[in-house]
Amino acid sequence: MRKTFVIVLFLVFHITFSQKTKYKIRTIAFYNVENLFDTVNDSLTFDDQRTPNGKYKWTKKRYYQKIENISKVLSQIGKELTGASPDIIGLCEIENKQVLVDLVNHPNLKNKNYGIVHHDSPDERGIDVALLYKQKAFIPNTINNHRLLLFDDDGFRNYTRDQLIVEGVLDGENIYFIVNHWPSRSGGEAKSKPNRINAAKLNKKIIDSVQHLNPEAKLISIGDFNDDPANSSFKKVLKTIGKKKNVKDKELYNPFEKMYKKGLGSLAYRDKWNLFDQIFVTKSLISNIKNGYTFWKAGIYNPSYIINSKGKYKGYPFRTYAGGNYSKGYSDHFPVYMFLIKHID
Repeated sequence: MRKTFVIVLFLVFHITFSQKTKYKIRTIAFYNVENLFDTVNDSLTFDDQRTPNGKYKWTKKRYYQKIENISKVLSQIGKELTGASPDIIGLCEIENKQVLVDLVNHPNLKNKNYGIVHHDSPDERGIDVALLYKQKAFIPNTINNHRLLLFDDDGFRNYTRDQLIVEGVLDGENIYFIVNHWPSRSGGEAKSKPNRINAAKLNKKIIDSVQHLNPEAKLISIGDFNDDPANSSFKKVLKTIGKKKNVKDKELYNPFEKMYKKGLGSLAYRDKWNLFDQIFVTKSLISNIKNGYTFWKAGIYNPSYIINSKGKYKGYPFRTYAGGNYSKGYSDHFPVYMFLIKHID
């Protein structure tokens, strides 16, 4: 029975829960790709360390190995179930549009025909967020980037990533995607907390503005939030809910809250797991399974080949550099994903 189920999925990309009901499936993914920089020194950003003569000896050989690694991961997310790579992919820690062009044109992804949405953020490290989409599935209509204004104790500007919102049509249905990379915990969690609170407020403002125009708008916020699902940015500002049945109108459902409570994570630091990489959705994506696309389930993508198999960091994500040494790995984060399903008559 299981083999028949998988074959049907692979051939037609439908999920059959009964003989009378079929569902189309789309995969949404997010991946912090850990410093996907080209090898060119940009005089406007602090990318000097990631050049051939910089601290990390970032050569073209290492760059193209990184492109191969990341493209391999992206090509596999959700494939076990759907037989295909994700339809929508959010990315962070990418330097510029050119690295995205190189990524989608790698043989692992080239035949997927991904389009690119990218905007240069003012982040001082020169890293941005971006959205990749299969052009046969999604058509972007409106693209906006929202600037997060932060200031240090002396009143100087703290330059960080913009929040990118893309509204478009997924198989004929309007859906919004927000791609995030919130301020890091540099200097300590407590000291840096106000920055993420402000990022959450900006995210909430974006969501509220969309819902003001259309209370039933379907919106998906994805990213590396540098906070866990239980932190104040989520529970007090965004007021995310971890149980579907408790989500009320205009509230947000976060399926990763349950995973976090089980001790699961997308990155590890000093033998402690965090779940900074998350995807949450508006109630409109969980309320009516027969009204277009709806949330089905979510997960953390952590196959063995992107897990460190030995040494001090055994069990951690297999990253590109460990302890300052090149390890030929992937990223210090695991990707996360969710499935949308749509009833087919």
